[in-house]
Amino acid sequence: MTNASVAAELGNRLEKLRLEQNMTQQALADEIGITAKSYRQLVAGSGKLENMVAALRALNALEQLENFLPATPPSPLEQLKLRGKQRQRARTTPGYKKTITTHTAEDLEKPGLDW
Repeated sequence: MTNASVAAELGNRLEKLRLEQNMTQQALADEIGITAKSYRQLVAGSGKLENMVAALRALNALEQLENFLPATPPSPLEQLKLRGKQRQRARTTPGYKKTITTHTAEDLEKPGLDW
């Protein structure tokens, strides 16, 4: 598709959206602050991007721009750089001893222990 045909297709989609919401060309043009002639140029694919954004906003369809040009996530390498260093090893503090508690059969028979 050529650039002109892509722009015309976007204009056609805008026009369909306007018709779905039962709004006249003049009413939409007035709401976004342009003339009806400028709106027709927009639909034909030769309008300003700013007017397209205004028309989508007026038709409560501004979220459609996310589909048109979605935000690109950072590359995996960039994510690693932003992440910083992660801890790779556990360290014991000097003088710290881990005590292991062992239980006998008598401990298991004591009331209150349910494990």
